[in-house]
Amino acid sequence: MEDRIQYCIFDPTGNITALVETPVDIANQPAVASRIMELEPDVEQVGFVTYANQSALAEGDAPVSLRMAGGEFCGNATMCAAALVAIHNDLRGGVVPVQIKVKVTGTTEPLTVSLEQQGAFSFSTAVSMPPAIRIGKIELQSAEAADASESGSTGETGAMLSLPIVEMEGISHIIIEPESGFFGIKDDPDFAESMLRHWCGVLGADCLGMMFLGEGDTLRPMTPLVYVPGADTMFWENSCASGSAAAGMYLAAKAGSPVDVTFDEPAGRFRVESDPATGRTVLHGSAILRGSTIFAN
Repeated sequence: MEDRIQYCIFDPTGNITALVETPVDIANQPAVASRIMELEPDVEQVGFVTYANQSALAEGDAPVSLRMAGGEFCGNATMCAAALVAIHNDLRGGVVPVQIKVKVTGTTEPLTVSLEQQGAFSFSTAVSMPPAIRIGKIELQSAEAADASESGSTGETGAMLSLPIVEMEGISHIIIEPESGFFGIKDDPDFAESMLRHWCGVLGADCLGMMFLGEGDTLRPMTPLVYVPGADTMFWENSCASGSAAAGMYLAAKAGSPVDVTFDEPAGRFRVESDPATGRTVLHGSAILRGSTIFAN
């Protein structure tokens, strides 16, 4: 394993992200990510970046590739990787935003991130998200039934509830609205986490989120909970980019028309534009570089 690890800390709408610039073997990435999260308690996820060489750039390759520690897709880390390229190359974005492509785990094609510099190391960002693989319903055991089953109750434990799910490349998100029988588990974090871990196994998802979506029109409160089996991390995230995109896609599909909605999350807001007719979804956020660190592994 590498002796010295260099990484940067970004704040993308409060979802604190570490990007490792030192090459690290894939087999060692979960351990390095775990160590960084020990050193940086605010960090919710870790990605590993690789820069394209000049010949690859000449052939039109994306300038940066991003692999998340658990092999999942992460929208916030994608925007941070693009911002890191902009910082290294002194690309600011003025009247016309800078466009940077990022290859990221969980997607088949590079994503294009638009950046406009707001401060020395801060950017407003917009990324064209890949369309959902499927927006539909799944049948899951109700919270009450699961609780009874876990406690050994001999009563009725087979109750099932239908929940919306947005399946994306590299990650899926369950959308839970106030009228759902599951919405109340948001107030019981331990139980919500155990349910998410269980459902992720049932669905065989690479990564699974639960987006607790409150009432509203163009502004809706949302609380994200995300589980990544590959990195064995469970976080009540301060913001979730892919979850915001998924919620926007779901609302657009539900309405049968384009939506422009802002999600008010624990540490900030994401704006999502989604059109079900074209499958186009644009996520608007931000990325701020906090600093760079080297540690001896």
